Amino acid sequence: MKRFIPILLLIISIIITSCKADERKTTVSFFSMDTYMSIDAYGDSSEAAQKAKNRVLELEKLFSATDANSEIYAINSGNFGSVSPETLELTGFAVEMSKKTGGALDPTIYPILREWGFTTGEYRVPDSETLSELLKNVGIENVKLNGNSISLGEGVMIDLGAVAKGYASEECAKILRENCVASALINLGGNIQLVGSRPDGEPWRIGVADPLEPLDDKNVGILSVTDCAVVTSGNYQRFFIENDTVYGHIIDPKTGIPVNNDLLSVTVIANDGTLCDALSTALFVMGYEKAERYWRDNRDFEAVFITKNNTVCVTSGIYQNFELSEYFDFELVEIK
Repeated sequence: MKRFIPILLLIISIIITSCKADERKTTVSFFSMDTYMSIDAYGDSSEAAQKAKNRVLELEKLFSATDANSEIYAINSGNFGSVSPETLELTGFAVEMSKKTGGALDPTIYPILREWGFTTGEYRVPDSETLSELLKNVGIENVKLNGNSISLGEGVMIDLGAVAKGYASEECAKILRENCVASALINLGGNIQLVGSRPDGEPWRIGVADPLEPLDDKNVGILSVTDCAVVTSGNYQRFFIENDTVYGHIIDPKTGIPVNNDLLSVTVIANDGTLCDALSTALFVMGYEKAERYWRDNRDFEAVFITKNNTVCVTSGIYQNFELSEYFDFELVEIK
């Protein structure tokens, strides 16, 4: 038996109370980067919202690992010509984040993701010999950025899926701000980017989903935040079941096997959506102890960790902005 929840599943639910300014809201919905997306912009924002959507579609054509016309596809196919500034920037960022996170995030894991079927939909459990061979080509030392070109080692392929939506959300926010939009909620498949506050001046209320029942309307808690990004990762988002074992789409680059540790989900809050996207994956791979240590060592982001022992651990910078739901018997812990 195999079960799959597609990436369009929103890992974070959005709670917005009605206000008079809703009458001037522009909503643009579309499908891109293998997920459903929406942009809610307030005020005189119709043209800006459309520009933001078009920007996401442009970036998908650059970053997609499966589109035969994309730059990443060309790089993976051994064509080492010059690339766009965006592809060079995002690849460089992924490489640097791999170094910072000790390899917990690694863009060269694409062949292993494909072997498990997470990029094709043809799910299977690879044998250990196959994984061992593929792991020989995993590592950012195999990625070379030379001027405006990117070259890969023999058998190496990259995937920017762990950072692409975050980058796209930042680009959307930039376009909206440049067009004088002061209030907007950008939802790129669960990657949330907020421009300003709600139209009524109040903080946005972002619900952190229950990772055990993500399709339920109930949330583990609510974040009250403004002008920032909120991104959640967890292996409940996309998975398949074989022989009564659940295999999630977040792979440990060191083992080539789906992550199975003490975390159910990680939510990262920061000003930079690309950073949130990268860290939500990397911290989930690390497990709670290493992830907490990483926060203590860096402190350029905030986080909400939901663990398998029904504990919600919230970093001190966002703790006062988090409200635990009454529906769950979870212990709330502040990380200081």
